[in-house]
Amino acid sequence: MRKSLFSLILLASLTLVSCSTIMNYIPGVYTIDIQQGNIIDQAMIDQLRPGMNKRQVLYIMGSPMLDDVFHKNRWDYLYSDKHAGEDRVQKQLTLFFENDQITGIKGDFRPGTAPVLKSSIETTVDVPKRDLDKTLWEKITSLIGYDELDEPTKTDDNDTKKPTGNNPQL
Repeated sequence: MRKSLFSLILLASLTLVSCSTIMNYIPGVYTIDIQQGNIIDQAMIDQLRPGMNKRQVLYIMGSPMLDDVFHKNRWDYLYSDKHAGEDRVQKQLTLFFENDQITGIKGDFRPGTAPVLKSSIETTVDVPKRDLDKTLWEKITSLIGYDELDEPTKTDDNDTKKPTGNNPQL
């Protein structure tokens, strides 16, 4: 009795511990992609040049993930990505500065040697000028016919009064 209870407890604990391992390989179970750190891509690295100051690097790369108080001239960028059912991929980039200018780059990325030709991904759209004959309130009240009753009559040169609305009751 004691042996069977012990083996049952051992089997149950092993099953519970391996539950996450089993759940990762069941088809049809959705798991989210997890991205952590600074998103780094090769296009960003290609824009870095020796002699750039820290402000320009902040504009291109964003804030560093690690800013060590003991090494103020070293910025570390870390990026970790885990897709569903795959192993985690981690990439690292370290920038070294001297007199607030880049002197070295170390990590999983290498800057390109081609000149930077950054194409704009933004598009320009010409929007026609809005016709603002009526305000929003006037448009809403015109839907229920309220504007025609409250609108004052206009006079022309002959001092004859004409109703401005299309309401036949006036």
